[in-house]
Amino acid sequence: MSSVYQEPLVSRYTSKEMQVLFSEDTKFQTWRKCWVALAEAQYELGLTDLINQQMIREMKDNMTNIDLAVAAEKEKEIRHDVMAHVYEFGTKCPSAEKIIHLGATSQYVVCNTDLILQRKGLMLIKNSLLNVISNLINFCEQYKDLPTLGFTHYQPAQPTTVGKRNTLYLHDLFCDLDYLEFFEQRLLARGAKGTVGTQATFLQLFKGDHEKVRALDNLVAEKLGFTGSLPVTGQTYSRKQDIKLAELLSGIGATAHKFGVDLRLLSNLKVQEEPFAKNQTGSSAMAYKRNPMRSERMTGLARKLINLVNDFNATYANQWFERTLDDSAIRRMDIPQSFLLTDAILKLFVNITSDMVVYPKQIERQIRAELPFMATEKILMAAVSRGQSRQLMHEVVKEHSVDAGKKVKMEAEENDLLERLAEDDRVPFSLDELNGMTSDLLEFTGRASQQTTEYLEEIAKPRLSDYQETFAKVDAQLNV
Repeated sequence: MSSVYQEPLVSRYTSKEMQVLFSEDTKFQTWRKCWVALAEAQYELGLTDLINQQMIREMKDNMTNIDLAVAAEKEKEIRHDVMAHVYEFGTKCPSAEKIIHLGATSQYVVCNTDLILQRKGLMLIKNSLLNVISNLINFCEQYKDLPTLGFTHYQPAQPTTVGKRNTLYLHDLFCDLDYLEFFEQRLLARGAKGTVGTQATFLQLFKGDHEKVRALDNLVAEKLGFTGSLPVTGQTYSRKQDIKLAELLSGIGATAHKFGVDLRLLSNLKVQEEPFAKNQTGSSAMAYKRNPMRSERMTGLARKLINLVNDFNATYANQWFERTLDDSAIRRMDIPQSFLLTDAILKLFVNITSDMVVYPKQIERQIRAELPFMATEKILMAAVSRGQSRQLMHEVVKEHSVDAGKKVKMEAEENDLLERLAEDDRVPFSLDELNGMTSDLLEFTGRASQQTTEYLEEIAKPRLSDYQETFAKVDAQLNV
């Protein structure tokens, strides 16, 4: 038990990998990686009168040797976190102390580290996303031929299949994957840009050699694992980029939210449910309940993620000229939270889709209750083929449909529309004939089965196969 507030994203919901990625240890070690990359690049480009191999070796040997207490004490004194860590790093690297952070601004390490962590975080998110996609492909395959009621306006509509419905979620998840990869492919380092982005200090170090300064920028980016450096920045990389990051993460949250809400509605209808653990308690009072708590949690976390985009827009809009510091405190919270929220949501999404429960008999019962109304167009066309007036048959069907609907809604009786039609002399069909027209439920689903097969074979499976060598199974177990 803790005596102080604990962030639930860490204590309850997220993976260890994402927690470690956005830890203080990882951040400060990445700052050191940035300082080593800068020193190496400066040395390789000719600043050998200032930097030597021993300095660089000393820095590399102390990448993880961080005394957080010393850094914290120094920060209290000077009120600057980066310079406190420059000081602390210098205590471990006495020969390199004078060249650590040479020519750089604080945002050299802060922005480049942010971008490095974002890139790694997106890799984790992509892997989880692929796991959800894989689960849903299997689910769609299994239930591609199972008819179920469609809903528009949450009112019963023409039947679809369980598999076809879930291809809609698959399609949206692939959209999320596309946006993630679009962002990934354009993620560049801030590089070595100097105090306000003009590289003035580096130009001074290289004695006015512009090509050397440009080379430094790109070499640093390369050493940090990027394909290149942003062409222009102020003191920071543009916070416009953070908006796009937040949008793609919130988009994943929106997809999960829609799926979760739909599953909660299906759970209420008793046709499909999320997994339910053997010893799980649905309600403290109502022991019989099977509350969709995972889907509810997922939609709650997604709501938080979706609304974080507003913060990113406001932060970008309030950056005056080359930079103001009001972006710092909020980004310390918003960027890690966006990744942790997405991680928590996808962990739930993987868990839910790994073992969903479907109730075919209940699904059939609900279709049968609505099918007489949905079959009226088929009955109408068949009556015309037997020589009846389309307009007369339309009036007959409408008359009995209204009366049958009243009986269902007002008296809670079974839908007896087919019996009513069979007893009307104007309708040229017996009850057996009418029942025969509604016997094959799959017939009322149009091309749903075929569409599902086509989507899986032509799009979903080939796309997923591109990642078979790179994505790993995510642990679907939940902490609570």
